[in-house]
Amino acid sequence: MYRILVVDDDPAIVRLIREMLKNEYEVLGAGDGEEALLKVREGKPDLVIMDVMMPKMNGIAATVRIRELSNCPVLMLSAKAEGSDRVLGLQAGADDYLVKPFFREELLARVQALLRRYDRLGSIRERDAEDTLFVSGIGLNTAEKKLIVHGETVPVTATEYRILLFLMQNPGHVFSAEEIYSHAWDSEAYSVENTVMVHINRIRKKIEINPKRPEHLKVIWGIGYVFE
Repeated sequence: MYRILVVDDDPAIVRLIREMLKNEYEVLGAGDGEEALLKVREGKPDLVIMDVMMPKMNGIAATVRIRELSNCPVLMLSAKAEGSDRVLGLQAGADDYLVKPFFREELLARVQALLRRYDRLGSIRERDAEDTLFVSGIGLNTAEKKLIVHGETVPVTATEYRILLFLMQNPGHVFSAEEIYSHAWDSEAYSVENTVMVHINRIRKKIEINPKRPEHLKVIWGIGYVFE
């Protein structure tokens, strides 16, 4: 059974989400970012549902720290729907974003999609025959789900891995943000340009010598993105 960590300073929210998920998942709870880090180290959850506004350590800072410990998916929760808050969460390392209040069906759909992507494409628990895809000196080990840059292994999230796999399997082909989102998130794309752009920028920081002047992962203005 998958283990999910729910982080919110409101115990009622933690209880509510636990009730939504308890029939399908093992659910842990934490009341702030510091407690969340402890639970990630000790409990090793398969997914984290993270509130943004919390005391001691907010969700943005906690997600940054979690990314140093784990590549498990992070679903960010916030009462704010503004694009800037969404971008901050994604830049911190979150994989997806959900605005409060939300329906149980929507939460379950996001959780299922993130876990499916993590288990199939982002977790080193799956080990097949050794197979590394190389494009322009950038390697992607599809057996161990690892990114290799100039001979060094660079950690990636499940979402980053799936974006890279999609683009590197189709070098020179330009894909729109909607096409990338539909493939990498395994869900319908709607107003996703900012979400995809943030993940592309995170990937560039990991593979490019100068992310502001990328040699590999480029944007074709008004059309989409291409891996050259």
